Formats: sequence, structure tokens, C-alpha cells
Amino acid sequence: MGCSVSSARTLLLTTLTMLAFAGNSVLCRIALRETGIDAASFTTLRLASGAVVLWLIVRFFRRSQVGGGSWISALMLFAYAAGFSFAYLSLTTATGALLLFGAVQATMICYGLWRGERFGAWQLAGLALAVGGLVGLLLPGLSAPPLAGAALMLMAGAAWGVYSIRGKGAGDATRVTAGNFLRAVPFAAVLGVLPLADASLDAAGVGYALASGAITSGLGYAIWYTVLPALKATSAATVQLSVPVIAALGGIVFLGEAVTLRFVLASIAVLGGIALGGIALVILNAPSRRD
Repeated sequence: MGCSVSSARTLLLTTLTMLAFAGNSVLCRIALRETGIDAASFTTLRLASGAVVLWLIVRFFRRSQVGGGSWISALMLFAYAAGFSFAYLSLTTATGALLLFGAVQATMICYGLWRGERFGAWQLAGLALAVGGLVGLLLPGLSAPPLAGAALMLMAGAAWGVYSIRGKGAGDATRVTAGNFLRAVPFAAVLGVLPLADASLDAAGVGYALASGAITSGLGYAIWYTVLPALKATSAATVQLSVPVIAALGGIVFLGEAVTLRFVLASIAVLGGIALGGIALVILNAPSRRD
């Protein structure tokens, strides 16, 4: 009974986290397309509200005193959040989520290769398939996403990949994330006063930005770090394959966005390639049986 309850709790929390991660894309796209808020203000409000919620969680619910973030990680967090927001000025929800997810995974895999980690043939094939899917999505054509938006989202994904790599072993993950969110706010504030920011606010846009920061970012990350120890590394990576799919569904339901054949084929290649790499990793790490 206890094991069943624990498994159900893990499944519920994991599902909530994936919905939150996909919700970031949906909320940002709705805010920037349907309201008067600008991308810089959205970024600032998202980071500030996320910092407040994470600080409250750390203050009242976390006992660990290990970890407090760093300015370099905060800069990577800001680069992700800013690139994410400005990219969604032109990208659809589904395309943005797929580019982000693919860039994050590619960055972390390339880092592993650079560090000398050994990859099997199937893992390399999976990486090649995923990269090929991203390239296919970006090739010129009527259904190709805007180049500037795509470049910004790829940059955001790379920044988030670096942020994730730096976060390994840095202490209590929630406390570290709270410290990084807090440090990222000044970077966002500087962005907000630059001429390119073109600051504009309205009640609906502010509401979406606060929801993105407080709920789908702050609470989302806190829940993820709570459930993460209960998941195997390969399961944690594989389950995130659902995020671009959920985001695409959100774009269809809430924004009436169409999903092109190019996007479907690219999604199969990117997500299939990452899944293939994850399965190969499980097989390679499985204990051998000797009769």
C-alpha cells in the first residue's frame, strides 16, 4: 500500500511539473500575442515573482542551508528567460517549445561528450536524429519559423542547458534556484530600461507574467526538485519529452495555432532521437547477468 501511494504521488507531481513547464510556453505566447505587455517587462515580472515564491518556499518549507546560487548561473537564467520571451514574439507555442527542448538536450549531451563521456552507437544515432530534426525544422520554406525568433530560442535553450549543468551538485536545488532567480532580477531590470525594450504594460499581461513566474516557474521548479530524487536519471530525461507535445496542445486549444507537417516530422525526429539515446543509455547501464 505504501509503495502504491508513493508511486501515485510521484506520478501526480511529475504530471503537474510537465504541465507547468509546458504552461510557461503557453502563458508567454498568450501574453505577448493577446495582451499589451512587452517581452522585457514579461521577463522581469516572471523572474521577480518566481524569486518571491521560491524564497517563501525556502524560508518556510526547506531545512537545508546548503546552496545559495551564483551570479554566473543567474546570468544564464536571465539569458534563458529573456531569449525565451523575445523568441515568443514571433514563434508559435509548439515550435518554441520544441526548439527550446532540443537545444537544452543538445547542450547537455555535447557537454558530456566534451567531458569525455562515452556514448554508444545508438546514443550517437539518437543525437544525430535529434539534431537533424532541428535542422529540418529551420530549413528555408513557407512553414519555416522566423530565423530571429528561432535563434533566440536556441540561445535560450543553450543557456538553460548551461544553467542545468552548473546546478549539479551545487547544494539544495530549490535553495540554489531561489538564489539564482533573485540574482537574475537586476539583469532583467537593466534590460527593461534599454531602448529596445519598448516597455508596455496592461493588467492581463501582468497577470500572465506573474502566473508564469509564481506558478509555472517558481512552484513548477520546486515540485520538480521534490519529485526528481524519486526518478531515475533516464526517466527524468525521458518524461520531459512530453513538454513540447503538451505545449503544442496548449497552443492549439488556447491560441488556435495550426501544427504543420514540417513540425510533426521534426518533432518525431527530435523527440524520437532523444528517446533513442535514453533507451540506449538504460541498456548500456543495465547490469549484465551471468549464468
